[in-house]
Amino acid sequence: MTPQIQYASNFALHAQERAEEYAGSARPANRAALTRARQPHANVLGIEVEAIDMDRALDRIEHALAAREKGWVCMAGVHGIMEAQRDPALRYAYADAAMTLPDGMPTVWVGRRQRFKKMQRVAGPDLILEVFGRRRFAHYTHFLYGGKPGVAEELANNFAQRFPWAHVVGTYTPPFRDLSTEEERALITRLGFLRPSIVWVGISTPRQEKFMRKYSPLLDTTLMFGVGAAFDYHTGRIKDSAQWVKRAGLQWLHRLVQDPGHLWWRYLRNNPAFMCKIALQLSGLKSYSGAERGDPHELLRGSAATLYPESNSG
Repeated sequence: MTPQIQYASNFALHAQERAEEYAGSARPANRAALTRARQPHANVLGIEVEAIDMDRALDRIEHALAAREKGWVCMAGVHGIMEAQRDPALRYAYADAAMTLPDGMPTVWVGRRQRFKKMQRVAGPDLILEVFGRRRFAHYTHFLYGGKPGVAEELANNFAQRFPWAHVVGTYTPPFRDLSTEEERALITRLGFLRPSIVWVGISTPRQEKFMRKYSPLLDTTLMFGVGAAFDYHTGRIKDSAQWVKRAGLQWLHRLVQDPGHLWWRYLRNNPAFMCKIALQLSGLKSYSGAERGDPHELLRGSAATLYPESNSG
């Protein structure tokens, strides 16, 4: 057996063990998700969104990193909430997450109607700045996954200048499709060497949530964050809106003006439907139960032995 195949075999076994550990209900591989079960949350059309603010979110993140509580963090806005009504895999990704945070003001307003008066918006572009910018996270390492070619590298350079204490150990620009077996193998192997504390995933909803749920058990990292368009915001490709626009829940309109060709159907499809459904929920005319956790054993499909078929050969 060559050294390359031996390494692949060892790493495949390690990946399989990590995935099985995640799947085993008696094992604490997803302790962050278990911690989440004890947190107060708003019910937004059946999606459990944590009743939290930025400071408390950062405290939870710091605790999870220090304890190496493996998991992923989702940002839930109107787009994601509505996609989850149509896509069971996305519902499972939200339900299984270590944290599902209120990405937009509509989710915050629903939470406040449900008596979580201190609930505040915790958006992906804001969260990545806070984690990079606060010195208490300086000894953790980062990997940037997402964006168009060159975007992740540009973001890493920008953050190196803004936050010289932060350490980005690598970047990856994925194709706009599922990874091939070879690409999966290369990514798992690379992160096995780099072992970043955090992987920031910016490939939009629902792809990023399903990506994190699939790969979190297989990648050698502690936390994964789905931050959507954060890479584009912090490289100047999307102009940010004023704080009053965000507080008024109009950031979607600010983005629509910048990119109508790409976003008009998303907002036309989701915003009116969300308003109708949430009105029914808040009025008590319709109830939405929280999603049950997905079957973690499905995460084993296509992993380990498939990624490293050499490991089964002599």
